[in-house]
Amino acid sequence: MEKNFKWYETTESQSWIEINVDTLKDLESSRDTLELTGEKYQTVEGFGGCFNELSWIAISKLSEEKKDEILDELFLDEAGCKFNFCRLPIGANDYSAEWYSLSETENDYEMNDFSIGKDYKYLIPYIKEGLKRKPDLKLFASPWSPPIWMKYPKVYNYGTLIWDKKILDAYALYFLKFVEAYEREGIKIAQVHIQNEPMSSQKFPSCIWTGEQFKEFIGEYIGPLFEKNSVDTEIWLGTINGPEIDERKLFTDYDDYANLVLSDEKASKYVKGVAYQWAGKNAVQRTHESWPEIKLMQSENECGDGENSFEYAHYVFRLIRHYFANGINSYIYWNMALEHGGLSTWGWNQNSLVTIDPVINEYVYNPEFYVMKHFSHFVKLGAVRLGTKGHFTGNSLVFENPDGTVVLVINNGFKQERKITLKAKNKEITVILKPYSFNTFVV
Repeated sequence: MEKNFKWYETTESQSWIEINVDTLKDLESSRDTLELTGEKYQTVEGFGGCFNELSWIAISKLSEEKKDEILDELFLDEAGCKFNFCRLPIGANDYSAEWYSLSETENDYEMNDFSIGKDYKYLIPYIKEGLKRKPDLKLFASPWSPPIWMKYPKVYNYGTLIWDKKILDAYALYFLKFVEAYEREGIKIAQVHIQNEPMSSQKFPSCIWTGEQFKEFIGEYIGPLFEKNSVDTEIWLGTINGPEIDERKLFTDYDDYANLVLSDEKASKYVKGVAYQWAGKNAVQRTHESWPEIKLMQSENECGDGENSFEYAHYVFRLIRHYFANGINSYIYWNMALEHGGLSTWGWNQNSLVTIDPVINEYVYNPEFYVMKHFSHFVKLGAVRLGTKGHFTGNSLVFENPDGTVVLVINNGFKQERKITLKAKNKEITVILKPYSFNTFVV
């Protein structure tokens, strides 16, 4: 057995166990293999989660000691997930405490009353705790809804942006004011994504956009405005939640959104990347194959039902595998911490990396925390995804870090042990993966 490698294992009963390889016996090679092919693919730009109000409210109910433990595990390089790329909403989202926007004065086309005042209560303190631990933390932001006075009908849920030049100019200015206001707080917004889930009209903050509207708004309004003001914040086509896969939805195909915008000469010069989530997984492959020069992101991990089951963690592993195998550069989780059940302001339950019990001042790391950690703890900024062959290719991802270390992340999705032979860096190692386990090998 080779001794110059590390192995971390997570099962339903035990999480993040470092296997002492000196105690393992040499095994004969297995018919199940995972072998590097020499092919190199995309570069990794990070892992992270979303800064949401309800998450910070939950964390803030703990003692300072417990709060620091969680934040250290999320962001410190010496600790757990080492998150380096995170999201925040522009105004309220479905895990805000209540609806609000940053422009509440009707017909304020010049944004004279624009304010991030409400963000000082929850979002900005949360983000600054992350930045304190990770000063180079990269951030992107998107609105769930424009201000109500810009929409028809005038509601934060459902509705569409009023397609009028005065409104569109004002909304582009809204983005600019947001970037500038956060900059004054010492928080650099690296990217703005135009609309969260533009294909979904929800009961929580939301707004429908067509691909044609994205093309016009980017090419005629926000793109030129950012260019005129020498804003170095990137504009992304995101966060796209389609194509929808049921036939009742029309005009939500790859050609109706990403391909349409990227094919437009005027809009495409401003678009630096495309972010997909949820049903967007059905378009990521075509986007990467057609536009390999465009950066891609998975912008919101599918968020479960609040049960935080080990079974759902396996589904999350498969999501991560699907997205990276199809060319994404970064993977963003959703709520980093919530109270038990993960109840939204709008009335449903979702998973989180950490579940908090403020009554007894305790918390627990959920299975999805360890799924993320199996990647983000070891896969460094600038790592390159490597090609593999063998029977475990469909259950794994392999990366090479800038320092030359190779990270193999493998899921045994079976309820039985599986013997597997790993072939990496001119080494051959045979191990037995425990049933239904997550495993990371660093060679």
